[in-house]
Formats: sequence, C-alpha cells, structure tokens
Amino acid sequence: MANPVTETAPAPPALAAEHFAGKLAFEADCADVHAAMARGDAGFVLLEARGPEAYARGHVPGALNLPHRAITEEALAAWPTDTLFVVYCAGPHCNGADRAALRLARLGRRVKTMPGGMAGWESEGFPVAAGEEPGSLAG
Repeated sequence: MANPVTETAPAPPALAAEHFAGKLAFEADCADVHAAMARGDAGFVLLEARGPEAYARGHVPGALNLPHRAITEEALAAWPTDTLFVVYCAGPHCNGADRAALRLARLGRRVKTMPGGMAGWESEGFPVAAGEEPGSLAG
C-alpha cells in the first residue's frame, strides 16, 4: 500500500546522482565550512550577509560582514575574480544568503550558500564570535 513517501516513485539512480551533485555545487553545510576553516586555508571567503548589528551580536569566526545589499563590484574589488564565496545569513527562515548569492553570481563570482546559517552553525555547537572583527576558529 502506498504512503506519502512511496506514492511518488523515486528518481532513477543516475538522475538522483545528477541532482545531488548539482545541489552540492551550490551548497556547503556548516560542518564542512567549519572543517575547512579549521584547517587555516579554507579556499573560500566566508561572507555574513546580515547587517552589521546582527554580525556584531554573533557570527561565524572568520566570516566577513558584507550585507547582501552592499555587494557590488567595488566591494568585491579586493578579491580575484575566481575567488569562491560562501555566504550565510540567520538561518532557514532568512533569504539573505540567497540574495547575496544571487548578487555575487550576477557579478560573475563563484558562490555557494551555507544552508542553516547562524542557526545551523550554533545548533552544531560550533564557536561564535561577537563584535565587529571576524575573529578566528583558533581564538
């Protein structure tokens, strides 16, 4: 007997592989971001897309604050055009990361979001920095 899960047939494995590989091209979860940043040379720039007040209250250590509304070519001039940016906001209830990712992509920049944002980061038990400085996972 069908139930809400089985009434729609699952995708064929090849299609499922394409879908999930595509998803990973757009997203990096909190645990992966933490592991990469803990190594010291993450290979990306982590951007907090919320406003400065929210950033000062608590942010991922090492993240730079660049609110999505402030993402412009001028604001990105310090980074080479092939820089990968990972963006996040408050959490699943916030679309600031998506707005930031859209702006970055429209400016020709490589980008992924960190689903879960600060809510996900904190629920994983990872450290939080406060204040105006990025801080680091080491300190």
